[in-house]
Amino acid sequence: MPLQFIVGQSSQTGPRARNEDYIGIVTPVQEQLSVKGAMLAVADGVSGNAGGGEASEMTIRSVTADYYATPDTWEPLASLDKVLTAANRWLLAQANANRDMAGMATTLSLLLVRGQRYYLAHVGDTRIYLLRDGQLKKLTNDHVWDRPDMRHVLKRAVGLDQHLAADFAEGPLQVGDVFALMTDGVWDSLGEKNIHQAMALFDNPQLICEHLVKLAIEKGSSDNSSAAAIRITQLGEDTLTELLAGGKHLNVPKKLAIGEVLDDFEVMDLLHESRASLLYKVRNIKTKQLFVLKTLQPLLNGDAESCNGLLNEEWLAKRVVSQYLPQVLPVSVENRSHLYFVMSWHEGATLQQRLDSGHHFTVAGIAKIGMDLMRGLGALHRLNIVHRDIKPANVHVSSDQRLRILDLGIALSGTAHNADVLQNPGTPSFMAPELFNGQMASMQSDIYAVGVTLYYLLTRKYPHGEIEPFQHPRFGQAVPPSRYRPDIPVWLENILLKALSTDEKTRFETAEEMLLALEYGELKPLLAPARTPLIARARFIRWQWIAIFSFILNFLFIYLLLVS
Repeated sequence: MPLQFIVGQSSQTGPRARNEDYIGIVTPVQEQLSVKGAMLAVADGVSGNAGGGEASEMTIRSVTADYYATPDTWEPLASLDKVLTAANRWLLAQANANRDMAGMATTLSLLLVRGQRYYLAHVGDTRIYLLRDGQLKKLTNDHVWDRPDMRHVLKRAVGLDQHLAADFAEGPLQVGDVFALMTDGVWDSLGEKNIHQAMALFDNPQLICEHLVKLAIEKGSSDNSSAAAIRITQLGEDTLTELLAGGKHLNVPKKLAIGEVLDDFEVMDLLHESRASLLYKVRNIKTKQLFVLKTLQPLLNGDAESCNGLLNEEWLAKRVVSQYLPQVLPVSVENRSHLYFVMSWHEGATLQQRLDSGHHFTVAGIAKIGMDLMRGLGALHRLNIVHRDIKPANVHVSSDQRLRILDLGIALSGTAHNADVLQNPGTPSFMAPELFNGQMASMQSDIYAVGVTLYYLLTRKYPHGEIEPFQHPRFGQAVPPSRYRPDIPVWLENILLKALSTDEKTRFETAEEMLLALEYGELKPLLAPARTPLIARARFIRWQWIAIFSFILNFLFIYLLLVS
């Protein structure tokens, strides 16, 4: 069920020589509407500055284009923040490069509607109003000076300062909601009473906008007058997972035998079986190309959480285009008779399979694995995806020595709504210390898991010992890997110990930072991590130790007084 709405817009020059307002409306269809939403934006080029009209137009054009080019896995407000910052820098660069455009700036009010929520981004004195159940509400605050004689002087605008401080907000949508975006040439002349009457007068947003602009000019507006409006007629799906579950009517297939055919795929082998999932090596009947088919155990048929999880995994994997992850074959839900998805097949083995077969990993080999792992992890993190289960069994090396990260089954992204349900699953021995204290997984916890993985490949041991399920371990200093492998160079040991820090703040901040450390190696070795003080390891802060010492001392004094 897609989001449905009606939009309208109107803009007139009024008494000015040129129209420096600009309106942008983007209404995508099908999946892009569901994933990215529809956007309305109104901008007013700053009067009195050269290039005001160019600033308003180019800001809206760049913001709308760049927003729809951001990864689907980013949260809407995070995407808007990124593209607004880029637009602000672009305007400043143009003003610096062209003397005629010096001082170009613009206000901006932007509304994004997606699914069952709306999102706002705002800077300047354009406004956004919401008419809901007959009540009018102003959703934005004017960024102008408070003095009566300076209420038209902007404190914030796109292109005004090096640092853009925009306002962001979000809220739920309702059927019948009417949003109106307008420049000060409209709201300043009309006042909220007339705006309320105009928005309630018509059902059609186009008529609302035309009436607002016409009335503003009639009432003596001294500026360009522009308005855009949208009426919500039907809400979309509540969550991305439910949206993708256009395939939730599909049943999990029975356990397949070699030679059986499922749609266009013939089963060649059972690759892996876990408590929840099954992986088959399959061959396309028509093209004879080999693939991997992933589905659920038959017992999970009808389990909405597991089925949605598989659909969410497919959705995430489709959006990661990287040589360091398997690629998903685009098979539409309509062309499937059961619940599964198909991804590329690569001859080879996982790192765990290599360990089990007795493979000895060299220092140089581990450094290369580490660099490839960080490149793949960086590709995920740039899309705001946290893997949460990096371990040797989920890292595959093909016969051409290409490394690929497997299994996004419990991965989290900004668009995933199953964080509370999944609540930090994973393999305990590879989980970062903070996860055992209830913190949500992060990029730093993924980096910790990489550190454990590389440590384990080198030593066949865990830095803090093996951790059993449901155990709540206490973490001290990681055992230096050189204790088990004296051939490990100091530079590699220091990299691993930094990745394995019990404090996420002292680990590598990003995958790229650890990648650089591995690439430089002994040319720019890291210093050994500082040992954690006893106070920090005992989780006591300094004043608590002072209080304990003072209590003991006072008790001793009292004892001595009584004895004497």
